Amino acid sequence: MKKIAIFLCVFIAQIAAAPLWANTTAQATTTEITVRAKAKDAKFIGSSIGGAMVIIRAADTGKILAQGLTQGSTGDTGKIMKTPQERYVPIAEGAAKFSANLDISEPVFLTVEVLAPYIKKQARVVAQTQTWLVPGKPISGEGLIVEIPGMVVDLLSPQTHFYTGLDKSPFEIRANVVMMCGCPFTDGGLWDGSKVEVTALIKKDGREFATVPLKIQDTMNTFSAPFATDLPGVYEILVYAYDAKTGNTGVDRGSFIVK
Repeated sequence: MKKIAIFLCVFIAQIAAAPLWANTTAQATTTEITVRAKAKDAKFIGSSIGGAMVIIRAADTGKILAQGLTQGSTGDTGKIMKTPQERYVPIAEGAAKFSANLDISEPVFLTVEVLAPYIKKQARVVAQTQTWLVPGKPISGEGLIVEIPGMVVDLLSPQTHFYTGLDKSPFEIRANVVMMCGCPFTDGGLWDGSKVEVTALIKKDGREFATVPLKIQDTMNTFSAPFATDLPGVYEILVYAYDAKTGNTGVDRGSFIVK
């Protein structure tokens, strides 16, 4: 009995000495994080252009905690592009987002990686940021907004590996250019195609050959110009789009053969 009494006294003393916060079985709390991808100088990247892939990792281990595509619209043009922005005034209401609910029992430092626009491989940009997430303290509403710079350029003509003859010269160089959210270029529009530099850099048989500026056409997003040559060979075309005011840049490449 004496040994039992001593044991109980020691056990009670240990409990009394233990700090109140020493709970080794903290309850996990489901906590929301919302991520949006916004094209630089444009709107949100959503379903209309295939979305942005969001990957959320634990920063210390690299373990993927959640991933998925942003879904929804590009957002309200007036709020995003035309209204002066004030602190705490939301601009993303109804715009594309990816939301995840993470079960965490303590603050976790996250790495958030965004690949966008996800289905346009030649234009896809990887942007990354980091943030703390505290149990029960969601990052919701506007969420975490990650900016995606660039433009999407698709070389439409000449088609890749197109065979043709010199008698078909001049050849049309035609490209489709949009913002990273898919927002359109038109002549004199909100995204003014006449103020964007779109140029084809042409090589023949691996050597620099010609530089051809492309002009905006009546069909939105379309830039084109004729290219004349009297020499057979393998022609490589690199078309770039560049906005000097924002630094947004996009590129696409192709090649064709003239006999």
